[in-house]
Amino acid sequence: MNRYNAVLLDFDGTVMDTNRMIMNSWQYTYKQVTGRPGDEAFIYSTYGEILYDSMKKAFPNEDTDQCVAYYRGYQRDHFLEEIRLFPGMKEAIAGIKARGRKTALVTSRMRKTTMQGVEAFGLDGLLDTVVAVEDTEEHKPEPAPIIKALERLEVQPEESLMVGDSQYDLLCAERAGVDYAMVSWTAAGDALRRLGKTPDYTVQEAADLLKII
Repeated sequence: MNRYNAVLLDFDGTVMDTNRMIMNSWQYTYKQVTGRPGDEAFIYSTYGEILYDSMKKAFPNEDTDQCVAYYRGYQRDHFLEEIRLFPGMKEAIAGIKARGRKTALVTSRMRKTTMQGVEAFGLDGLLDTVVAVEDTEEHKPEPAPIIKALERLEVQPEESLMVGDSQYDLLCAERAGVDYAMVSWTAAGDALRRLGKTPDYTVQEAADLLKII
């Protein structure tokens, strides 16, 4: 009997190493808005959060839409050159599919750049669905994105596993009634520790996912 029939994966920081690109996007935005670099610890604490909300916190007295435009402008020009798959992740997802499990990306990223990454790195044939920020009115840490993925995959929460790297992924999974596996290569470790919650699994390397399912 399968332990899990569906595996849901976050995009940024879990499947795809976007840490450099996200940090550079933030620092470009800080340079445009304040002329100074931003605090890296704060920036790391926003990983996984909706961008608009993060920008409102970072620049409360500025035009949030303009701040978001700076950030997205940098990503538009540098996205594919500054991201890469985490080692073994494509092979792990292929192994999950080969074992007959369903797969989904569940991300707070916009669909356009998500699909650019998915297609550029050959993941499109390995995913049954992609839930991006446009697909739900509520976002991580609320359960709506995972619930949407479960509906599309036609699976129940108790037969599903969420794999992520942030406190937002963990809370989203918890609220949706789905088990949670945290990747060890997270850039948001301090925020997770402050949350005081323990994931059901910790994934040391991508191939460990095949042992869990």
